[in-house]
Amino acid sequence: MVAGEEEEYKMDGDPVSPTDLSEILKEGTKESHDRAENTQFVKDFLKGKIHRELFKLGTVALYFTYSAMEEEMDRNAEHPAFAPLYFPLELHRKEALAKDLEFLYGPGWEKRVESSEATQRYVERIRQVGQREPGLLAAHAYTRYMGDLSGGQVLKKVAQRALGLPATGDGVQFYTFDNISNPSRFKQLYRARLNSLETSEESRRRIVDEANEAFRFNIEVFEELDKIGKTLGGTDQGDGVPLHNGKGDARKCPFYAEKGNGEMGCPLHSAMAVVQSSSFQLVLAALVAVIAIWCLL
Repeated sequence: MVAGEEEEYKMDGDPVSPTDLSEILKEGTKESHDRAENTQFVKDFLKGKIHRELFKLGTVALYFTYSAMEEEMDRNAEHPAFAPLYFPLELHRKEALAKDLEFLYGPGWEKRVESSEATQRYVERIRQVGQREPGLLAAHAYTRYMGDLSGGQVLKKVAQRALGLPATGDGVQFYTFDNISNPSRFKQLYRARLNSLETSEESRRRIVDEANEAFRFNIEVFEELDKIGKTLGGTDQGDGVPLHNGKGDARKCPFYAEKGNGEMGCPLHSAMAVVQSSSFQLVLAALVAVIAIWCLL
């Protein structure tokens, strides 16, 4: 955390005002947020229905997007219309995404990936904003980083379960913010910084419009990935879970009952199998993710 952050947090005890930029952004992007959340790609991801190749392509899209966004932020780090929102140590994702791509593609990944058409349009808009109207970078930063901090941990677990990624975090470093110990409190700080920006009614309107544009670009990337996904077939994960752990005699289980077809059946083990199955866990994770993403702003 940066120096003085604890003092900043005290600002967040103040009542929320409908004229705060953070509230104006929240209300002004609700429809765009709902559209993004209801794209087929996002819905499938939350259900754990994600092909490894599609996950890799999505990570590539994020890499090019964050590379452009963070380069423009670095360029405008001292611009008064953006400086209060500049948190490179806490928020920047390019390095983490590079580690993910190294894991997913292997050495020399830089020569094996390229920006898709939808991603390139997104990148071009970010470049344009950074060079011509830096104040609008706030819209792109808010749209991306607040979402990452809100639903990121749940999405990380969904991806790990669906794709069998290691618990060490390899392949999903993007979702890990090592320098933010309390995401909720950091989001409060970020909103306070947003509200501290000196903005006119016109500039606030433009920031909201740009945030809606950012959502539109993200939706285009999701739709592009969905089209690719339809050509890839099923996921890389199975749901098989043994009903008994193999230790001891299943007949000694007090809940054991023999099925009419001669097979052994244990209601307790059957219930545990359902709870432990990836399908059940992914559905549960998806429900939590929806709640987290709903609180994104």
